[in-house]
Amino acid sequence: MTWALALAWAAPARADFRLCNNTSGRVGVAIGYKDSEGWATEGWWNLASRSCETLLRGTLVARYYYIYAVDYDRGGEWSGQAFMCTRDKEFTIRGIEDCLARGYDRTGFFEVDTTEQRSWTVQLTESTEQAPQQPLPQYTPPPGALPAQPKQTK
Repeated sequence: MTWALALAWAAPARADFRLCNNTSGRVGVAIGYKDSEGWATEGWWNLASRSCETLLRGTLVARYYYIYAVDYDRGGEWSGQAFMCTRDKEFTIRGIEDCLARGYDRTGFFEVDTTEQRSWTVQLTESTEQAPQQPLPQYTPPPGALPAQPKQTK
């Protein structure tokens, strides 16, 4: 099974960081970011198939955000090489150093470049699925959005 990712920014009236699960399965999501207090990771948001969730509310304070997501139903993940701290249960963790020594998991997140937009939406998709015939309300990928190919795990 191959996974894909499309990035898009949200409608200009909203100023949030959102994630949409455009797959046929349930997805768990964690986010990492740097704010005025330093690095932080938060999770888990559990998104039903074909649904969206606001991960951070308000105007974005950073250009780069980091996402890790796992497909609960079929296995597989959307991951990358930006390592940050997570845990199995709901969490907010400050700092990205010494994850294992502090009792956390060390997890690879993929980077999202928001190009300093006020709001942004990440679309998680399966490359084997066709795009929905009707886009999710107010959130459509821009022309030329680049897909990523996260690894499949089992």
